[in-house]
Amino acid sequence: MSTNKQAMIRYQALDKCFRNKYRRFYMEDLIEACNNAVYELTGIDPDVKRRQIFNDINYMESPEGWEAPIERYKEGRRVYYRYYKDFSINERPLNDKEMDMLTQAITVLNRFKGMPQFEWMETLLTNLQDKFFLRGNNDHIIGFEQNVDYVAANFLTDLFMAIINRQVLQIKYRTFKGIDKEWTLHPYYIKQYNNRWFLFGLNNGVKGQITNVPLDRIVSFEAVPMQYIQNDSINFDEYFDDVIGVTIPDKPVETILLQFDKERFPYVLSKPLHGSMKVKDKEFGMVEISVKPNKELISQIFSFGDQVEVLAPMWLRELVKKKIDALSKKYATSAH
Repeated sequence: MSTNKQAMIRYQALDKCFRNKYRRFYMEDLIEACNNAVYELTGIDPDVKRRQIFNDINYMESPEGWEAPIERYKEGRRVYYRYYKDFSINERPLNDKEMDMLTQAITVLNRFKGMPQFEWMETLLTNLQDKFFLRGNNDHIIGFEQNVDYVAANFLTDLFMAIINRQVLQIKYRTFKGIDKEWTLHPYYIKQYNNRWFLFGLNNGVKGQITNVPLDRIVSFEAVPMQYIQNDSINFDEYFDDVIGVTIPDKPVETILLQFDKERFPYVLSKPLHGSMKVKDKEFGMVEISVKPNKELISQIFSFGDQVEVLAPMWLRELVKKKIDALSKKYATSAH
């Protein structure tokens, strides 16, 4: 059976159902789970049938698949499916052929290490090597902060190849408020920040504007037959130099003066807020950074709670104070 993209999505959906010990998944439930998964990740309505699910289950149980321990439990005239022991297709050790293929892939990827625009690959390669190259030892030696089910992982490879092949993309996007949008994007760059992935590209809908698209909000995308507009004006190695995060506001760089408590100051020294950070007064825990103020800066400030104080500029100090006052009012009343 060909392990194409839709098939892998179905296998993952079935694996998730079979691992769930708190719900019984009958055939109609498995069909619904697979249809929903394929639609969510591709935007295609696949109309999966019973025969397809039977074929998928047989493949998962076969030596060519994962030899999955799937049990059929009869309940009257109906049958529900579940693993009869702890198992996941994502945890099965790689065989020798897969190891050889992965080794070759990582050898190619290693050529990109240290190159501009490929800093994210350092984490990817280290993660792969930690998981797969400790033969005979199931204990990993590095812990990565990530969401295994993060939907962006399903798009990374295709978006990466779209950039390499200079393909214009029609992107269906859904905001956190559930509003659907559709953009035509000339993709240029992929960046990770705060455990989320973001795609940057020229948006046809806004002349000359670079759009930032979080991958986890993409519903689907496809290449469209349009002339690709090459990026000749933006150096993405320097594009984020003046900000914290990924939002690039149309504002000038400002000097932000912050004062940290004695308990927090050593942490800030060990993990600078930004590449421009300078210590102004070590005794009083004062530092300054030169950035374009954006929402990520505000979030960073609030992440330190009451262990930081904004000293300048005054407008930012007042903005933080206003947010603190609003937060204080919420906690001044009893919880509902």
